[in-house]
Amino acid sequence: MKFQFSLKYLLLTVFIFLVEVLIATKLSGVFFVRAYLGDVIVVMLLYTFVKSFIKVNDQKLILGILIFSFLIEFAQYFNIAEKLGFRPGSLMYIVIGNSFSWIDNLCYAVGCLILYIIIKMTNNDSLSSTPNP
Repeated sequence: MKFQFSLKYLLLTVFIFLVEVLIATKLSGVFFVRAYLGDVIVVMLLYTFVKSFIKVNDQKLILGILIFSFLIEFAQYFNIAEKLGFRPGSLMYIVIGNSFSWIDNLCYAVGCLILYIIIKMTNNDSLSSTPNP
């Protein structure tokens, strides 16, 4: 792990964040998008955010994000936001979340799997395009 700024990943982070805000504010009536797609995409947001500042092994980062996501979701089961004193509607209350769901864990896993596949495909494409000596 090494600190290294990446404008590419920072711009991706901003883009994905804006998509998440759009999902939360404008697409709240579209059940599938609001209930599932946001959770699939949020792990990608975490991935690009970390990669904006740290050079780290992709597989370890994806696994770490999956574990982190599961921990946050299980903390919701114990109403951690309320126990930490965050009021309903506050930013931290919204960020941490307030309702546990097994489906959310499945969405995080699907998001990490998609992210893993994308990383593998892009890494293999860049390797296969190098000329043979």
